[in-house]
Amino acid sequence: MQLKPVSPNEDLDLGDDQAARPESLTKAEIKDKLDAQLEKLGELQNVFYADGRHALLIILQGRDASGKDGVVRTVIGACNPSGVRINSFKVPTPVEMAHDYLWRVHHVMPEKGMMGIFNRSHYEDVLVVRVHELVPESVWSQRYEQINNFEKMLVDNGTVILKFFLHVSREEQTERLRERVENKAKNWKFSAGDLDERNLWDRYTEAYRDALRRCSTEWAPWYVVPADSNKARNYLIARRIVETLEGLGLEYPKPKTDLRQYLAALS
Repeated sequence: MQLKPVSPNEDLDLGDDQAARPESLTKAEIKDKLDAQLEKLGELQNVFYADGRHALLIILQGRDASGKDGVVRTVIGACNPSGVRINSFKVPTPVEMAHDYLWRVHHVMPEKGMMGIFNRSHYEDVLVVRVHELVPESVWSQRYEQINNFEKMLVDNGTVILKFFLHVSREEQTERLRERVENKAKNWKFSAGDLDERNLWDRYTEAYRDALRRCSTEWAPWYVVPADSNKARNYLIARRIVETLEGLGLEYPKPKTDLRQYLAALS
């Protein structure tokens, strides 16, 4: 099972059945597969950090309780934290609101050698903004092309972009939100606003469908990740990141001098 890029030219259902663990990933084998991918990821990210020719931006989007924090904890947790920067985007601050909507993401883009993780992102400005009618359609409808151009500029300047939509079913989200209420260790994550957003399920589905199709490009593709199973979700994302890093021709920089001359001093 491999993730395939969203095609701008095909219908995107986003039905609950597409959130389930793929049948080709059995429960018995998935843990071993995940562990293997996480080990590879850790090794490749070390080379990526040392190589320093590329930046990597990973965007995580999804409904409440879709597992964005879990991906950061498990998948990104396999990496050397020195080479990782995580940004979480919430309601814009007054300073952010005084700038264009891309300003707050542009100035925290990862530099070369770094892996940047966006827990939510600039796509909130064609999702939440659209669903809650915070700006007119004449404004948010122009942002798809603006985002595509922005991401193309980043890619042309050495940033590799991977975008993952964590697709959780309505039933599974119900169970996860209930756990947030019942489990004292997770109470802090619960917000009454989660239920308000849940009531807008269909409107968010429509907004996600348009954003994923219109902004899945050759240079910055979107991937729909079935997220009802935590391990399957993590495995599929880890594997896609690993495959991307393997395709970059990474290598450790060669020393500028012959280091053998220093061995005597160390003996």
